[in-house]
Amino acid sequence: MRILIIPFVTAAAVIASSCSRKPPDHFVLVKGGTFKNPRSNYYGKTSAIPDFYVSQYEVTQKEWVEVMENNPSAFKGDNLPVETVSWYDCIEYCNKKSIKEGLLPYYDINRNLKDPNNSSDLDSVKWMVTINSEANGFRLPTEAEWEYAAGGGQVSKGYTYSGSNNVDAVAWYWKNSGDKTLTGSWNWPLLVQNNNKTQPIGSKQPNELGLYDMSGNVREWCWDWQADDEGLPGRVWKGGGWIGAEFCCEPSFRAHYEANGKGPDQGFRLCRNK
Repeated sequence: MRILIIPFVTAAAVIASSCSRKPPDHFVLVKGGTFKNPRSNYYGKTSAIPDFYVSQYEVTQKEWVEVMENNPSAFKGDNLPVETVSWYDCIEYCNKKSIKEGLLPYYDINRNLKDPNNSSDLDSVKWMVTINSEANGFRLPTEAEWEYAAGGGQVSKGYTYSGSNNVDAVAWYWKNSGDKTLTGSWNWPLLVQNNNKTQPIGSKQPNELGLYDMSGNVREWCWDWQADDEGLPGRVWKGGGWIGAEFCCEPSFRAHYEANGKGPDQGFRLCRNK
């Protein structure tokens, strides 16, 4: 019997090990390393990024409703990215989705304790949020992880946008996200008249890693803090959106927003530790 059991146990261990390395559904394993895309802010300036998993798509309204049981989005549609969500909303979503799927939540959220590092007068929430770096639950990407993945990781071809030098091939932005293609200068009344809005996820070309909409559609929350010239802090967003200009769609572009801020072009995508 022992001769039969040992090969069986060994095979089972191999299968279990193989399964543990398989990316979650609709996630891509991003192989770590140093930045290959010379357009990145981090090119030649940072240590290697560890391996991590990132979602192929922005979180959809269908996925949001399944976890949060509400839909805050201005433009309704199951396959549209969820938007009008604050950074805090996204942190809550990560933890609730983790619990729902039997994973250890990545964030510790203390709603009764104000973050002493958050000096923004525009943020009335200021929850104290810390991380459990060993957790296997869902989380937001760091800015460096986001930019690394958007730029193609180790297989980067050095594109200006995430997956192409042609912004229209990979991004929904102010010129192409409405009834017709706009020209001239950015003009908000013109965008409204043209019915500009979010578009179904994955309907443009992916980048080198098979990731969609990292340029355009909705701008995506990241974990990191950033302060403006006056020292006012906010959480970083990346990727531009359907309202924004071409330069906002470049992975190297960075901006921030108060963590409790919301807008119809503000969404996110998920990561997990490997």
